[in-house]
Amino acid sequence: MTSTSNRVRAYVACADSREILVLQLDDSNGELALIQKMPAGGIVMPLAASHDRRRLFAALRSQPYSVASFAIDPLSGHLQALGSGPLPDSTPYIAQDRSGRYLLWASYSGHKIGVSAIGGDGLVEAAHQVIETEPNAHAIVPDPSGRYVFVPCLGGGIVMQWKFDATSGTLTPNSPAAIAQPPGAGPRHFTFHPGGHHAYLLNELNASVSSFAFDADSGLLTQLQNLSILPRNFSGQPWAADIHLTPDGRYLYASERRSSTLALFAVGADGRIEHVANHATESEPRGFAIDPSGRFLLAVGQASNSMTSHAIDAASGRLTELKRYAMGKNPNWVEIVTLP
Repeated sequence: MTSTSNRVRAYVACADSREILVLQLDDSNGELALIQKMPAGGIVMPLAASHDRRRLFAALRSQPYSVASFAIDPLSGHLQALGSGPLPDSTPYIAQDRSGRYLLWASYSGHKIGVSAIGGDGLVEAAHQVIETEPNAHAIVPDPSGRYVFVPCLGGGIVMQWKFDATSGTLTPNSPAAIAQPPGAGPRHFTFHPGGHHAYLLNELNASVSSFAFDADSGLLTQLQNLSILPRNFSGQPWAADIHLTPDGRYLYASERRSSTLALFAVGADGRIEHVANHATESEPRGFAIDPSGRFLLAVGQASNSMTSHAIDAASGRLTELKRYAMGKNPNWVEIVTLP
């Protein structure tokens, strides 16, 4: 695969130091170099890069709740603050819809989701749709077509299934409106396989991954499996956090904060997964990301205030620790962008 060496940037949200760190990633060797510290203006957590890679959106979870918009310099990757738009509640997850015209958001403490238009200036407008959900909406994820949206509700124990009209920017319930998880599972984060026919859910409270078949015509999920992400001989209360696939869809990783590990699963042609290994990483790894080449995984630790760069073995998916880097306070989210 052709290296993009000087074109890849990692953006790290550091909640308690209220800043976003910008790092240059050399995807030929996994080396990182800090090139900017951008004040965020509040307790910053979830990030979302625009599909055209020219904007970065950051949800601020301190009052007044808002979404900060930044321009990404196409040459350097540096951030320039554009301004902010209001949110009605604290939001742990934001995502741009596939059309690029709307920001979708989920509020864990407010038990709601919503849709906000993104103006031509890159600023997020006041929400034009706000919907109450089952308790603790933890993520909001559009399918690859942009016609459907999925919302894991940790307290409700379900994944809500929605239809999305990109013309009006409105959500309506699909039928059935939700798919349940085992009692006490705690649905948290959700991701689609790049092939578009399978999806994966991370359950926070029992630290498990559920695999699904996805019908792209109806927008509905059918559950296939539910497997633990915990290391052998684990004892204690699980606390799973994040989930991502390699760009080729061959490997799935999930982070678990109590054990400070990353679980590795091999993904079959039928979308089913098989547990391969657990790898040690940063302490309390709330967020991680995989670079566009699929060769490196960057994980940040909320308790360690640092990041580890891991190399991904192409033949097995196993991780090798490369180097640790100091971050700001409470790093929690990593967004990786190849500059346009």
